[in-house]
Amino acid sequence: MAQENSAFSPGPEEPPGGLPRTLAARPEPREPPERPPRRGRQRYVEKDGKCNVQQGNVRETYRYLTDIFTTLVDLQWRLSLLFFVLAYALTWLFFGAIWWLIAYGRGDLEHLEDTTWTPCVNNLNGFVAAFLFSIETETTIGYGHRVITDQCPEGIALLLLQAILGSMVNAFMVGCMFVKISQPNKRAATLVFSSHAVVSLRDGRLCLMFRVGDLRSSHIVEASIRAKLIRSRQTLEGEFIPLHQTDLSVGFDTGDDRLFLVSPLVISHEIDASSPFWEASRRALERDDFEIVVILEGMVEATGMTCQARSSYLVDEVLWGHRFMSVLSLEDGFYEVDYASFHETFEVPTPSCSARELAEAAARLDAHLYWSIPSRLDEKVEEEGAGEGPGWGNEGDKEKNGRLPPPESESKV
Repeated sequence: MAQENSAFSPGPEEPPGGLPRTLAARPEPREPPERPPRRGRQRYVEKDGKCNVQQGNVRETYRYLTDIFTTLVDLQWRLSLLFFVLAYALTWLFFGAIWWLIAYGRGDLEHLEDTTWTPCVNNLNGFVAAFLFSIETETTIGYGHRVITDQCPEGIALLLLQAILGSMVNAFMVGCMFVKISQPNKRAATLVFSSHAVVSLRDGRLCLMFRVGDLRSSHIVEASIRAKLIRSRQTLEGEFIPLHQTDLSVGFDTGDDRLFLVSPLVISHEIDASSPFWEASRRALERDDFEIVVILEGMVEATGMTCQARSSYLVDEVLWGHRFMSVLSLEDGFYEVDYASFHETFEVPTPSCSARELAEAAARLDAHLYWSIPSRLDEKVEEEGAGEGPGWGNEGDKEKNGRLPPPESESKV
């Protein structure tokens, strides 16, 4: 019946259920169908998860300095390394200049050859020596050639100040570099999304589906998935809302949005009455202009830090009447994932009408079956009653005839 219906698109039969032992018997993948050229749409989120939004005309730039730590972590690597080098070099030069000024003000540079003179710092004979002593003090190297004496109270105070400030600079800069190196967004590079989303039937209902996978053997803990529909709309009052965000249910009510991401999973959004695609047919979907943003969140098992991976699908990347190729096979004692087929799909028979029209057709079919079965039973009963003819039967015929026989006295008369 599905072959005779023009609303179904032709395609190969669905692979048998269960896990195939080999990958050879699977349907041959097909290239996505070519669609007519359309106006290019600017992505809101790139395929690699980068948000395509730039902040412009920010006049309150002082706000970035109130959170200097996050500002330094967000800098590019070349700028972070430059700031790292400058932070140490400038503090060494600053305190080196102060050590040289103390030696110059006390006259230590004028009594270099005087053995009876007690300088503030032994063997400090110029600016270079003062700079080296500043490095030794801040990094606590202590070579022993240049050392402060107890006859210089201003030098002792400066030594304490540099030791404290040097520890603060070390903690700040090392903390920035550590956080930047261990950023969890690098873990998101091994979380992959399918290149296309598909629309097909699942349990008799249209569903929008995409696939996610984790390339690493260390898993994402407490993984959860979300989906957003990005589409501009206009309100009844005429207000235009650009890039309006609408939630797409991927199992929040049933808990299906919480994933055990050990092997690739197909995430399904059931197109029901609460879905924004409820009235979208195949043609209407191809003419529409939207973007679906998918967000996968979880904690990195190795570090415990929260990780987020993002991707998006434009209208041209949603394939109607397709299903994902199976990537999981049962080997000898383990399951194997074939990521070479991760992005591959194959065609399946799928109605081209909207989910609403499909539900109405199913409701009409159910109503027809509901009323046709009792009517046929009634016709059968009437045919049996008409075949028996008039007369009195046994006790079981009393109810069939609908009336009782006359009493015995009347029958005798």
